[in-house]
Amino acid sequence: MTPLLPEADRKIHLPPLAETGWAAVPGKDAIRKVWKFRSFSQAWGFMSRAALAAEKLNHHPEWRNVYNLVDVTLTTHDCTGISQLDIDLATAMDKLAPEAQIERNHGEPISCLCELRASKA
Repeated sequence: MTPLLPEADRKIHLPPLAETGWAAVPGKDAIRKVWKFRSFSQAWGFMSRAALAAEKLNHHPEWRNVYNLVDVTLTTHDCTGISQLDIDLATAMDKLAPEAQIERNHGEPISCLCELRASKA
């Protein structure tokens, strides 16, 4: 079983991830980040690269994709919380999409491009 990330390591690794847009998930020992891309193709390309990074680490994200949005939650299921695997995958994912906009307010609904276009029509 993968061990939970010790408190001392959380204090080291989580603040830099927060600076890049990762945030705690309320009610769950997990971190979440939402990327907004210019197109579905860019979002899918990011997901493909992220999938390869995840496979290499043998650690797979919970994620959701709607058009140009990619919403990722990282937690390690076998220890029911954040482990070093989550830190490593978050760090790897951060390097894959420097051009993407990061949605930092996770409390508000996030609209994809198709929803925005439909509301303007």
